[in-house]
Amino acid sequence: MKRFSPKLAAVAVLSCAFGLGVGGPAAAQERGGVLNFVVGSKIPSYDGHRETTFGMIHPIAPFYSLLIRVNPDNPQSATDFVCDLCEGSVPKPTEGGTKYTFKIRSGVKFHDGAPLSSADIKATYDKIIFPPEGVPSARKAFFKMVESVEAPDSTTVVFKLKFPSGAFIPALATPFNFVYSKKDLDAHGYEWHGKNINGSGPFVFVQHQPGSFVEGKRNGNYHHSGQPYLDGFKAISAPKMAIRLNAIRGDRAAIEFRGFPPKARDDLVNALGDKITVQESDWNCVLLSTPNQMREPFDDPRVRQALTLSVDRWAGSKYLSEIAIVKTVGGVVFPNHPLAANKDELTQLAGYWTDLNKSRARATQLLKQAGHSDLKFELNNRGVDQPYKVVGTWLIDQWRQAGLNVTQRVQPTPPFYATLRKKKDFDVSVDFNCQSVINPIADISKFLGSAGNNYGNYQDQVLEDIYNELLQTGDEAGQRTLIRKYEKRALDEMAHLGVTLWWYKINPHRSYVKGWKIAPSHYLNQQLDNVWLDKSLM
Repeated sequence: MKRFSPKLAAVAVLSCAFGLGVGGPAAAQERGGVLNFVVGSKIPSYDGHRETTFGMIHPIAPFYSLLIRVNPDNPQSATDFVCDLCEGSVPKPTEGGTKYTFKIRSGVKFHDGAPLSSADIKATYDKIIFPPEGVPSARKAFFKMVESVEAPDSTTVVFKLKFPSGAFIPALATPFNFVYSKKDLDAHGYEWHGKNINGSGPFVFVQHQPGSFVEGKRNGNYHHSGQPYLDGFKAISAPKMAIRLNAIRGDRAAIEFRGFPPKARDDLVNALGDKITVQESDWNCVLLSTPNQMREPFDDPRVRQALTLSVDRWAGSKYLSEIAIVKTVGGVVFPNHPLAANKDELTQLAGYWTDLNKSRARATQLLKQAGHSDLKFELNNRGVDQPYKVVGTWLIDQWRQAGLNVTQRVQPTPPFYATLRKKKDFDVSVDFNCQSVINPIADISKFLGSAGNNYGNYQDQVLEDIYNELLQTGDEAGQRTLIRKYEKRALDEMAHLGVTLWWYKINPHRSYVKGWKIAPSHYLNQQLDNVWLDKSLM
């Protein structure tokens, strides 16, 4: 299978006096300091296997290790993976691409002192890939190719695949795949990690003051020699963007790992000059509008088609890219990837036509056919400024221009997730497909009704069949053809979800922050073991 190395946006440096603020390992005399960073969302739970939000990954990832991860010194790559808990290099498959054998590091300990072995890796991936009934696993659809996970001895883990798949290794490197202790899972059950932390990562949990901060200290027994460089970190909760910006401007925090809109970047640079450094990148993240098909009339594809036909994505891109962290019009695949739809292909889909009058006229016709010309509904949204509330307000304006009567309910992150996962008491919700490693075949599983992170409450066997065929197709041309069929079914014929605009990542940070490199995802490179503070610049 041909592998893709994306040509992502070059890192933009707006500070010339001290350079990028990224680089190789810190020398011994540079080690130390406590990194304060701000997080623009609350923590729904600590469990990486069920969560999908940066609000959890940024403060909690430093406490955990992964089996493999994207190279923290080269996070822009879609193909550069390195061992974390395994030894040596990431193994090549055997038995015709269906067997991966990992040797596990010896001497690794969890923070409670218990030794880590292959049994813990197996228990972790059994929970992720084969969760018991009722146990949520947001990325189980990434592992449809996995037949079994075995631990034949204490230092060996074997993944057996049903068929060869280039999507397997990128899925394995997903940063939410925190390795848990089998002892904890056996003793406390599958819910325990939602409220408790016991990892083997570079930092040890100190405390969490809900609504205020999460604190971690350096793990002196960390399995990567000499790391982490920091003495500790404090992840400060600050849902409002103005507070996060003021914290960086006033040096109460050094960085916000998610991203700011263009004007915020410019304001910081104008205010701080060479004390601020900016890194920028395309972003493997997109907001969606998800109709709840358990509720009438959203169980009618004509109504769902009308919703997407009412939205002008092309004009929205020009306007919103000036005020929000969104930019690119695209379909189900990360834009500019060889498997992504080009503009000619996009304009064949409902909701992407360049003739807005024709598109909205068709929306009106479909609503009339469905008996809902006077459609009224509520948009459920997340209480995060960028880009949720900005894009949600724009969506409502688009629908109102098409004659729909739409109100908005904005909720903090925990109740927002409860609405999607448990209560399911919404008409249409802002939703998202924010992934880490650029792995299109796995990433687009979000659109399957069977996916653990799909909240549309539907089943579509036609879509499932297309996806299963895609998983087993090795050549890029065949994959591209099948993804166009999948995209047409998901976004047009059934309009299960509506794609808005893909994001653009802008990370201004204090120039004394060294070692951290921007990735095409706000989930990647967040263990912070390669970060240090240059005290001479503080």
